[in-house]
Amino acid sequence: MSDPDIQHATDNQARRPGMGLSVRLMILTIAFLMLAEFLIWAPSIARFRITTLEQHIAEAHLAMIAVDALKFGDVDMDLEKQLLFYTDTYGIVLNLTDQRMLMVGDTMPPQVDIEVNLSEGTFLSMCMDAFETLSQTHNRVLRVIGPSPKNPEIGVEIIMDEAPMRDAMIQYSWRILGLSVVISLFTATLVYMSLQWLMVRPIRRITRNLGHFRNMPEDATRVIGESSRADELGTAQRELRGMQEEVRHALGQKTRLATLGAAVARVNHDLRNTLATAVLASDRLATIEDPEVQHVMPRLFNSVHRAVRLCSQTLDFVSASDLNLKMEPFHLSELISEVGVVMREELPIMEMEDPDNPPEIEWENMVPFEVTVTGDRYQLFRVFHNLALNARMAGADCYRVTASMQPGDNVVRVEFADDGPGLPDHAQEQLFKPFAGSSRRGGTGLGLAIVHDIVVAHDGTITLNSTGSEGTRFLIELPAEFTEMTFDDEKRPGDDKE
Repeated sequence: MSDPDIQHATDNQARRPGMGLSVRLMILTIAFLMLAEFLIWAPSIARFRITTLEQHIAEAHLAMIAVDALKFGDVDMDLEKQLLFYTDTYGIVLNLTDQRMLMVGDTMPPQVDIEVNLSEGTFLSMCMDAFETLSQTHNRVLRVIGPSPKNPEIGVEIIMDEAPMRDAMIQYSWRILGLSVVISLFTATLVYMSLQWLMVRPIRRITRNLGHFRNMPEDATRVIGESSRADELGTAQRELRGMQEEVRHALGQKTRLATLGAAVARVNHDLRNTLATAVLASDRLATIEDPEVQHVMPRLFNSVHRAVRLCSQTLDFVSASDLNLKMEPFHLSELISEVGVVMREELPIMEMEDPDNPPEIEWENMVPFEVTVTGDRYQLFRVFHNLALNARMAGADCYRVTASMQPGDNVVRVEFADDGPGLPDHAQEQLFKPFAGSSRRGGTGLGLAIVHDIVVAHDGTITLNSTGSEGTRFLIELPAEFTEMTFDDEKRPGDDKE
């Protein structure tokens, strides 16, 4: 998906109200408030049930007091029916200390389905009994036992229907639900408006600025403004502004450096062509037998060669910043052998020696031929060639390349050792840094920087194992595989010393 498509999708998502942070928070607020209301409603409905039963007990006690006031007269049967009707009971039993009073209608009470003792039960059991009452689909006959609210020593028993109490509990629950919905909506609306003003609007402003800044980060007008808020959002906005300023300056500097690098590359290219003419002229001068000319020619040739090498390394460093690796498997031993051959061919020219009597160097290739490296062969050639040239410039005459692999490991560990004088402390501190890690005067430090970039591009590592008067050892780790191969020849390529 292209950047405009991503920006369009981001804008569409930001415009959808259902996906907004404030809407989600409002929904969560309503859900949490409804949960809180449920936790309040559960004990409330249980208490409503107990209060209703206690009220029936109190009314039954009053009815029995009225009957007791008429004990010396005749109690009309119609009066008992009216008392039972107004108390919503089938029968009432009053347990006194010295007597037991009973009041029933003209018919026998129905069979009792469940007994409720108001003197017993826990909070949890009362809640469970209330839920059980609400879940009933048919009427049940209750026998309720409890003390009189005015005199706990007097016990009252009543027989009543559960359905009227259940209907009252349902109506009470609807009233609680309606009030909860109103409170939840009102609170959620306040929370929504508060979050919209305090959080969502600033966050949208920050995200919108991020999109604008991404499209053109070099534009100073697209940097987010200062914030005077003292909370976390204000801190985030100030940190974002600082980061955008740093990114803008870094991109500007990168653009200038890229332009400068391109100019330097063009200058180096032209300069190298000019120096090639100087090399040809120096070759002509080398044929002159004048002693004075022969005396200054080595210094002239070395100066021209250093200038050519500087131009070549600079161009190599620029090209190494954008490597296009052509990965293929090949035998590492063959590559090391080629580097040794090239070093022998280059030394007479590089050091103004007689081509017929090249400098004596010892090149030990101890890499097993079975080791197969997967990488760019040309770029890895540059790695070992640069290591060898750096060592030669430092005064090394002997080079030794070894390789090892652990069973089942797909990494080859290559050690490149020389017998040079070692790296000075300042070079070790700036190792692999361009224009800073040179070990000799007049060096650029680009050789090891190029080596490091190429090895890292191959998902490998390079480290300095040791350095000193006995020489320098670099350890390179590269992805590889170990393959068993057979040959008809008695010797395998790369097994001999070159």
